Formats: sequence, C-alpha cells, structure tokens
Amino acid sequence: MAAQPLKLTYQHLTKLKWGYILLFMDEQLVQSIRAQCQIVDVSCADANLRRATRAVTRLYDQVLAPSGLLATQFTLLVACAVAGPAPISTLADALAMDRTTLARNLKLVERRGLVKVIPGEDRRERIVTLNDIGYSTLSKALPLWQEAQTQIIESFGQNRLNHLLQDLSAMVVLTHES
Repeated sequence: MAAQPLKLTYQHLTKLKWGYILLFMDEQLVQSIRAQCQIVDVSCADANLRRATRAVTRLYDQVLAPSGLLATQFTLLVACAVAGPAPISTLADALAMDRTTLARNLKLVERRGLVKVIPGEDRRERIVTLNDIGYSTLSKALPLWQEAQTQIIESFGQNRLNHLLQDLSAMVVLTHES
C-alpha cells in the first residue's frame, strides 16, 4: 500500500497549552513508522489478544444478554462461585486483575445484589461471597454460556480451543513470573 504524500497546511498547527507547534515529519520517517506499525499490528501479542478478546466478548455478551449479565460480570460471578468466600486479593490473582479494577467491577455486581463484600479478619481485608441471588443468576446464565461456548467450539474446533486455552494459561504464568 503506497503512502499518501504529506501535505502540510496551516491546519497542521497544533495548539498546545502555551503556544503552537508545527507538526512536520519527513516522508521517509512516516513510511518507516507505518511499516513498523504494520508489523506490530500482525505480531503484537497484546494487540492481537485484545482484538480477539473484544470479538469473543461481543459474542458472549450477546448470548448472555437474557441473563442480564455481561461476559465480564459472568466471569466474575464464576470466579466467586469457584473460590467460595474469598478475599479480593485472591480473586484478583485468580482473574489476573489488579485489586482496584476488581473492586470497581465488584461494586457493579454488589449493587445488583449478586455478591456480598464483607470485612475480613484484618480491617484492610474484604471477603467476597456469592449470595443466593448471585447463584440464581448464574443458574440462568450457565445454559446461555454453554450456548456461546458451543458456538465457539463448532466454529473454532475443540482441539484448537484446547490448544489455545493451554497457550493462554502458559502466557498468564509467563507474565506472572516476569
């Protein structure tokens, strides 16, 4: 794909807080940056995982919609069910999330009455428990999840999915070690 030549006009002046600067890049430099970005676009683990995650999340969100849960909320409730009553830090580790992000996400499901967050033995610790409404919501969402999961398996293949899940688990371990 041939790059378009840079045409600079007065519109290329960018207002800063205290003045203006003229944005000007050498065409060769622009081409080099674009070429590097094309490599990043196809080879960056982060960018490609995020792209795939958005696409898969969109599918699960659509299928889970009748339960009233988003895929992110479903995953959080599943983690709560698996862990039983657990400190936020334990859930954060299980979900590979920072505690602040998890606490923010928990507030949404707590407001809906799906989980209860109570103080732990230590004043700084908070314990998350899935309550009866949360279990009831999960019982409605699990068949919907199975429907979405079946769509993925039928489209992607069980063996490919198994390999992908193994590779993703290895990547999580790898990033925890670094």
